[in-house]
Amino acid sequence: MAVRLDDMDRKILSHLQEDASQSLDEIARKVGSSKTPVWNRIRKMKDLGVIGRQTVLLDAESLGLEACFFVLIRTSEHEAEWQQKFLATLRARPEVLEAHRLAGDIDYILKVRVKNARAYDQFYQALISEVKIHNVTALLSMEEIKSTTLLPL
Repeated sequence: MAVRLDDMDRKILSHLQEDASQSLDEIARKVGSSKTPVWNRIRKMKDLGVIGRQTVLLDAESLGLEACFFVLIRTSEHEAEWQQKFLATLRARPEVLEAHRLAGDIDYILKVRVKNARAYDQFYQALISEVKIHNVTALLSMEEIKSTTLLPL
């Protein structure tokens, strides 16, 4: 269920999305308010679940994780037990940055970040040894054209 936000909330969120390390004073100045009302709004949006955990964005390539694969998975298994095992397996793999269940011909898509093709093969071999999968197709991203964490407000 969507939470109702006013223009001030959206301005605050925009500035937090750009740089969550800004001080309350900086954000308040940028949105034309004072520190306490901004803090109260941020606290309320956290309580409502609009703002989740705060973290830092790392550069994968500088950390040696140069290969990004999109993994398309088809399965013939749809029982609850298989699904629970599959989801637990994905959650336990740090290489899996995103996982989505899809409508259509493909059941799942994963975004996997690894050092190279050999590291991807190790991930793949571990995955298929843990969970029965009908078909796996891996697509190597040649170039990241756009990547953002900023939601359109």
